[in-house]
Amino acid sequence: MKTSKLLSAEDQSRVIEMAWEDRTPFEAIEKLYGLSEPEVIELMRSNIKRKTFNNWRARVSGRKTKHLKLRSPDVSRGYCATQYKPVRKR
Repeated sequence: MKTSKLLSAEDQSRVIEMAWEDRTPFEAIEKLYGLSEPEVIELMRSNIKRKTFNNWRARVSGRKTKHLKLRSPDVSRGYCATQYKPVRKR
């Protein structure tokens, strides 16, 4: 199945962004876009460079925050609180 034909370019970009985020579980992507984990992997494989894909797969394979069933109940949101810092006006 070609997932890229099911999604707009904008949606594909957002799915890739969500897949890159360590704290966004595959279940959230499936809920929002209807793509299972294998379909997300297929989308990533076909839309990013091979080396980048390999690095991503190595990073997310077995990562507890990418799967709700493995995730600690302490992780309650999709991003790290320190990830986005407010911009200070001068």
